[in-house]
Amino acid sequence: MFPIEKIQTKLADYCQSLPFDVSNEKQQLLVKFLEMIHKWNKAYNLTSVRDPLDMVAVHLVDSIAVSPYVQGKRFIDVGTGPGLPGVPLSIMLPDSHFVLLDSLGKRIRFLKQVAFELKLANIEPVQSRVEDYTCEQGFDGVITRAYASIDDMLNSCQHLVDQNGVFIALKGQYPEQEIQAIPEGFALQESHVVEVPGLEAQRHVIMIKKQ
Repeated sequence: MFPIEKIQTKLADYCQSLPFDVSNEKQQLLVKFLEMIHKWNKAYNLTSVRDPLDMVAVHLVDSIAVSPYVQGKRFIDVGTGPGLPGVPLSIMLPDSHFVLLDSLGKRIRFLKQVAFELKLANIEPVQSRVEDYTCEQGFDGVITRAYASIDDMLNSCQHLVDQNGVFIALKGQYPEQEIQAIPEGFALQESHVVEVPGLEAQRHVIMIKKQ
């Protein structure tokens, strides 16, 4: 069973605590997306979080809370998994385009169905390893949520942005050691503490640019 009314109420409560507006229309799309994750999770094992009520904060609110720091028109969500944070961000930022990159075919099949059912014209699911993926247009930003380390992110994704592009790493605790190990040619641009309603854990947005 998918407790849709409880989820709608929980999401609405959390959204009221965010420092920006989330319209009813966007909330409805977010709930539909969560319903699809819950439905497909049984067969596709998309996330280890099984309770859809827990997914509201862990997946939806955690993703949309970073939307104020996503500035630009073209982004790539590397290692998107079930579309996190790319799908919630695409709902929040309908004028921006999001490539959702993952190497597993079952996740990409799921995301293509998400694009179809939710009528999201601004997401583009792509099955590829990041090292093998190129795009002539380039991106304003590379976003990673569950990536190994900042060093790994920069090394494997550096071909995706030019001098103006930014690397946006979504982290839990402030990754002091990873930031100290940022390789030559890159520099920390800014970092932000993000308050995520419903989560007690720390959240940080780390933004890095090429020098």
